[in-house]
Amino acid sequence: MPAIFSLDTYKEDLGRIAHDVFDTMLGIEVQPTEEEWHPARDRLTGAVYLAGAWRGAVLLECDHGQACHFASRLMAVPLPEEVNDDVRDTMGELANMLGGNLKSVLPRGVVLSMPSVVEGSDYSLRLCGGKAVIEREAYRTPDGVFWVTLVELPEA
Repeated sequence: MPAIFSLDTYKEDLGRIAHDVFDTMLGIEVQPTEEEWHPARDRLTGAVYLAGAWRGAVLLECDHGQACHFASRLMAVPLPEEVNDDVRDTMGELANMLGGNLKSVLPRGVVLSMPSVVEGSDYSLRLCGGKAVIEREAYRTPDGVFWVTLVELPEA
């Protein structure tokens, strides 16, 4: 049986969603870029998981400095000097907004998890239930590059 929602169809929606979330919530213009993803020690990853008629995850990854800039803009607070609970909450909330908006283009009945945040790059994400298909898009802001990754678990 073919996938209900193919990753090939999401790129335009994901680009629009990333632009809208960052423009509306942070007042930041984002531009797609061809920047290659690489592991980094100062990485922060916000994640939400989707289940139902479509199963997968949405990840938002950036460095600590950029995450601090996001927190300052979202929460209207002075720029944090280091990663703190406000920064972690911001990354979780941004992942939640990306996932929630993506959910609107997915089949009915898909539910979203609470967000989680991982610090560092020495981890692996494994969604149980099959071989995951991964697509990653890079976006540039004045503060650097961030990546939005969509992980899909095809129907068994």
